Amino acid sequence: MSGPPVKHSLTLRGHRTSVSLEDEFWAEFRAIARAEGKPIEALAAEIDAARDPGTGLASAMRVFVLRRVQARLAEAAKDA
Repeated sequence: MSGPPVKHSLTLRGHRTSVSLEDEFWAEFRAIARAEGKPIEALAAEIDAARDPGTGLASAMRVFVLRRVQARLAEAAKDA
């Protein structure tokens, strides 16, 4: 089981904010950003801009990571 969420500070569009995610989500989020050649703050800003106003940034980031992992698994299953 994962530990408690860990708070990280980010600068999004010139203002500081903090996001609390479990270590596993942070690790996968960083891996996705690396694979896309983007700084984590740029990727987080994209997610922030696209999220529903009623959805928190941490939740939007978790769903983003989950969808990317699901897409990768579906692609791998298709190739198998």
